[in-house]
Amino acid sequence: MKKLYSDYINDEFWLIKEDGWEKSLQKIRESQLSLGNGYLGARSVLEELPYDSTPGTYVAGIYDKMGSQVAELVNLPNPINFKFSIEGEKFDLVAMDFLEHKRALNMKKALLTRHTIYRDSKKRCYDYQSLRFVSLHDKNIGAMQVAFTPLDSNCELEVNTGIDTSIYNSGGISEGRKRHFRIKELAQSRDAGYIRINTLDKKHEIVYWAGFYYEIDGKKVFAKDNFFTLNLKQNQTVIFTKVFWIKDFPYEENRNDYRESTYKMFCKSFRRSFRDLLDEHVKAWEKLWDKADILIGGTANLQQNLRFNIYHMLIASHCDNGFSSIGARTLSGEGYHGHIFWDAEIFLMPFYLFNFPKVARNMLLYRYRRINEARKLAKKEGFRGAKFPWESADTGEEETPEWARDIDRTIIRIHTHQMEHHITSDIAYALYKYYVVTNDEDFMEKYGYEMLFETARFWASRVEYNEKKRKYEINRIIGPDEFRISVNNNAYTNMMAKWNLVTAYNMHCRLKKNHCLYKDLKEKLNLKEKEAKEWKKIAPKIAINVNKKKVIEEFDGYFKLRKVIPEFADENGIPILPPKLKAKDLGKTQLVKQADVLMLLYLLDDVFSSKTKIANYEFYMPRTVHKSSLSPSIHAIFASFARDMNKAYNLFNVSLRTDISNLFGNTHEGIHAAALGGTWQAVVFGFAGVSIQKEKLFINPRVPQTWKKTIFSLHWKGNTVNLELANDVIKIKIDSRKNKDVKIGIFNKINSLRTNKIYVFKRRIPEYQRRTYHY
Repeated sequence: MKKLYSDYINDEFWLIKEDGWEKSLQKIRESQLSLGNGYLGARSVLEELPYDSTPGTYVAGIYDKMGSQVAELVNLPNPINFKFSIEGEKFDLVAMDFLEHKRALNMKKALLTRHTIYRDSKKRCYDYQSLRFVSLHDKNIGAMQVAFTPLDSNCELEVNTGIDTSIYNSGGISEGRKRHFRIKELAQSRDAGYIRINTLDKKHEIVYWAGFYYEIDGKKVFAKDNFFTLNLKQNQTVIFTKVFWIKDFPYEENRNDYRESTYKMFCKSFRRSFRDLLDEHVKAWEKLWDKADILIGGTANLQQNLRFNIYHMLIASHCDNGFSSIGARTLSGEGYHGHIFWDAEIFLMPFYLFNFPKVARNMLLYRYRRINEARKLAKKEGFRGAKFPWESADTGEEETPEWARDIDRTIIRIHTHQMEHHITSDIAYALYKYYVVTNDEDFMEKYGYEMLFETARFWASRVEYNEKKRKYEINRIIGPDEFRISVNNNAYTNMMAKWNLVTAYNMHCRLKKNHCLYKDLKEKLNLKEKEAKEWKKIAPKIAINVNKKKVIEEFDGYFKLRKVIPEFADENGIPILPPKLKAKDLGKTQLVKQADVLMLLYLLDDVFSSKTKIANYEFYMPRTVHKSSLSPSIHAIFASFARDMNKAYNLFNVSLRTDISNLFGNTHEGIHAAALGGTWQAVVFGFAGVSIQKEKLFINPRVPQTWKKTIFSLHWKGNTVNLELANDVIKIKIDSRKNKDVKIGIFNKINSLRTNKIYVFKRRIPEYQRRTYHY
């Protein structure tokens, strides 16, 4: 039997494969092989929807709260619904025997292929092949083909397709599953089915069209019904094609023209051939990979896994004028209810900033669009300025649930929304980095200065002055290390608040030179000169504890906690908790959940000395147990800084394989967005040694010896910086329309480089002669 889609599965470096079928992996594979375009995300369920499958169709920014404690990303009707049966026997990997089953995600072209050979209860065999994609060229479109051939008998094939509306959200811990939409309108035209739904609480209108036809013996037949029967001869192939169109609309009372107006939009795509739709989609993906790909001269497995991480960031990205951002599990599952955390700005945004700055801008615009809710949140808690929520959805209100599962699966009360305030300075930090990399004055003038000043205002009201210590303190807080709650003077929180205040003051001084804009913003925010000077006064007096060995105390009293350092590690090199230590007692020890002090030193890289960084690396690394997918990548970067290359590579490998190997045991809930971005940062900021120092770009590679070369490009101030790296050699070319030299730090020395010219730099001292710890 001819393999119809073999041309799409011939490059191992671009494929993620499923070879065979294990029911226990079904939900994991649905996440891993997800398709999407940033607007529309689709879990890769099998077309026949076997028992216990979890279909997921999500539109960015569409949340609903009806019947839930918090707003949830709505799981919408499933258009990937294709069921065949013969003599009452369903073609289903759970219900029917099969001789062969393979699927492959082609990440370069963002499409999924399948080949299954079924055998029914009478030992008759059937060939089943499929291909599907969610279009990047037209973000409302998805399309699929299924080819079916009876191999050794004639048959009467029963076909059941259409849009599956029996979809629900899985719900929170105690809420159970629920449906967040109601069907408002159903219709069937000559060649397509139509559904209009709206969400229960927010009343978003979502329109579906699905057109369906089949080709047999050279004839094309449009199906008039979702249920029909076909008589097939032995070795006769029928190819079914389904094109679906999904678009959301804001709720408008008394509007009733959805069907007529949207049918014309749908037909623009449906009237075209499947191949044309596919070719446009593939060409659009070529442009994405031209900017985003990282080529590593290592093993095929390493290249595949790195591209897996980049691919999932690409299918999560979208520009919609700030209507949505990227949730902690992207659009690949319902984990964390689809909420947006600090993961978006600190872990994901650097990838977009250096590759697709418009996406980074959109992510920041998402926060600005909700700044009034952040102001209300600050005021509600007795503070000034803007305090952004720990978990955000569509409105910008706080969406953190009251209960969650701890690492030992027990149910615990959540306090992050009350105390994990560092997200406010995290957003300010991301905003400033965006400005440094892009020089986007327009964004700063319209949105950025206001966000910086309002976040600084929050911190100025959040600090408390301790007369005895003559220091400003931030008490009753949770830092990135969430093993303990309500600590005082968490170093990460305090130093990021200090940074926020200093940066806001400096930008305030810069803004004053633009008299008209400064005047308008002063009036809008009621900002006084005295208030900005107060930011400058507070910042140097914010408490941070450092011992004689230059180790920064994570929070007040941390050094007095019981010293516990894990003795053993698992097969991935992750420390194993002592067996007698209970989850509720972790906060009484010096064990650290994830990067906290080291996260601070990483983000404020040009603030701290090398000795301070090394001292803290040596102290906190053995105490960190990486009970968050956010942790391995940051520690990998820090280990590479410290030239602890074995540790760096091991932790990088954990981050790299977070979801492809389901290392945290919950990939079925969706792909871990922070691990994706963290993995990219580990390559670019860690091994490639890219950093921003005093608003200048530096490159000082420390690439693993097994990587023969590392090739990628970065956006920098309107230019494209093309890099090819080995440990002691940097090949660089700056593509630009500007005829202006670009200053870049190469091996710690500033060089003025002409655009559109290739340069080669060699490190003077070979890497192997350098000390173990060197910056």
